[in-house]
Amino acid sequence: MANLTITVPEEVLRSARRRALEQGTSVNALLRDYLRQFTGVQPAQAKAAERVLELSRKARAGRGKARWTRDDLHQR
Repeated sequence: MANLTITVPEEVLRSARRRALEQGTSVNALLRDYLRQFTGVQPAQAKAAERVLELSRKARAGRGKARWTRDDLHQR
C-alpha cells in the first residue's frame, strides 16, 4: 500500500478528525474509501448488492395468483 501526503488547513483536519471519531472511523479510512469510490473501485459489499439485484431481475419466481391486502398480512 502506498502512502500519500496532503496539506489541509488545521481547522479542517481538526473538524474531520472529530467527525471521523463520531462515526467510529479515522480520517485515513474516510479518505481511502472516498478515493476508492472516486476511482470506481467498488467495495465487496457494493458488488454483492449488485449481484443480488441482478439475480432478482433474472428470477422466475413470483407470487402467482395470490392477492392479499396489508390488513390480511398483519392480522394477529
